[in-house]
Amino acid sequence: MRRLMLPLLLTISALLGGCASVMLVDNQVQSFPQWPAGAPQKGERFAFDRLPSQRSTAPNALQDGLELAVRDALTAWGLKLPTGNDSVRWLVQVNAGGQRLPRAPWENPWERPNWSISGGIGGRHGGITLGFPLMIADNPYYLREITVVVREAATGRVVYETRAKHDGRWPDSPALWGAMVSAALRDFPQPPAGARQVNIEIPR
Repeated sequence: MRRLMLPLLLTISALLGGCASVMLVDNQVQSFPQWPAGAPQKGERFAFDRLPSQRSTAPNALQDGLELAVRDALTAWGLKLPTGNDSVRWLVQVNAGGQRLPRAPWENPWERPNWSISGGIGGRHGGITLGFPLMIADNPYYLREITVVVREAATGRVVYETRAKHDGRWPDSPALWGAMVSAALRDFPQPPAGARQVNIEIPR
């Protein structure tokens, strides 16, 4: 029996180890395409356009990482970055924001009081237990959102907008933000209408 159980336990351990090494980033995505007729075309050029608040002489690792992920997604579809004096047809803005909560919105910071009454025959072994509410330690919960906006360079008109929202207990990481970018740009440039859920798996 032990000889039979050992391979089974090793297999279960391997499966659990594999599951533990992957994190599911579930995103709520909504996109709004308003492209001109026949656009975009593969091979057209795009460039990133940062807002004044995003322009700084100090390094901005988050913004750089987001734009890198967006660049990879757009070039994988067929758009290109300009080289030299190439004209640019599309301008792309990437915005991200988040909020750290001390706990999930549905969690009560206080434990409920615990009341119990017990009694015994003849009054023996009886008693009353009263539990007072105690403050629960913080377990941080994060709300995140990323938005990608594409404008026509010649007119400034918005032709594509997409956003992805994710909330959970995972702390910030480049891989998590990258997964949100992948979700936001899923099915670019003609995504399905309405809100949808896009799940991305990344290593822990």
